[in-house]
Amino acid sequence: MYKIIILKRYFSQQHQLLAIFGFLSQFQTYYMNEQVQTTSNEQKETWNKVAHSWRKWDEFTMNFLKPMGAAIIKALDVKTNDVTLDIASGTGEPAFSIAAIAKGGKVYATDLSEEMLVIAQAYAQERDINNVEFKVADVSSLPFSDDFFDKISCRMGFMFFPDMQLAAKEIFRVCRNGGKMAVSVWAGAEKNDWYTTMTKVLSKHIEMPRPPVNAPGMFRCAAPGLMKQLFEDAGFKNVNEETIFSTVDFGTAENYWLNRTEMSESVVQLLSTLSEEVRKKIKADLIADCNGTLTDGRLIMNCSSLIISAEK
Repeated sequence: MYKIIILKRYFSQQHQLLAIFGFLSQFQTYYMNEQVQTTSNEQKETWNKVAHSWRKWDEFTMNFLKPMGAAIIKALDVKTNDVTLDIASGTGEPAFSIAAIAKGGKVYATDLSEEMLVIAQAYAQERDINNVEFKVADVSSLPFSDDFFDKISCRMGFMFFPDMQLAAKEIFRVCRNGGKMAVSVWAGAEKNDWYTTMTKVLSKHIEMPRPPVNAPGMFRCAAPGLMKQLFEDAGFKNVNEETIFSTVDFGTAENYWLNRTEMSESVVQLLSTLSEEVRKKIKADLIADCNGTLTDGRLIMNCSSLIISAEK
């Protein structure tokens, strides 16, 4: 009799513990989902704000990022009838380049920012591109059925995704068996002075905010092997990671200043908090630094990225 009572109490306690653990798990999932959604909403607002600047600098930016797009397309081995998903398409690349190859197929160009896709749609109409469909979508919850796409691309978007593992799992889910995915992310800060030159000058004048560990940011995916492991954990096989190096020709230091202060929302935000006098000092220091590194009279800066490709 005592044994039965003890066993009942034991199982009752076990059920209580399981209920508590279940509640905690549900709460953690809810909290994480809320965090992801909050970050996504903030990012959408940010990208919508800078969309007009991306349109202004579109030709320059597309030339700048062309090597990364070409490497993605090569890794995907796009075929004529492929159905492709391009995530974080922005103003339309590499979606347009893929569409030019997959003439008998279709490309779904998605982005978090409605304003970016408005620009992309306008470009598609101007260039008479008819096999691209534009869709506002969050990579954390892609609005497509399982095993839908032959190929999936993402150029320079992954380091900003709120939950990178969730993004990788979603990409795996919508990729068909035998399909391929390829993404590009920025390599280490030390290999990308096109970006760090501005931040180094800013840090001389103001205290630069440090984002939390693993928070979305330019060089969040730079650690060798990190992205490879991420996609392997999501279920992909034959994951390959390579580094590509290129340069970007800003022409003049003044042009570099304009580019960074118009296209980088973080720089715009920081400068908006400073007095006109401090902003002038920052610009003067930046111009001086850049002019000290000219090549044949032009400001040519280094950039480096990682290309990660895999199969399902």
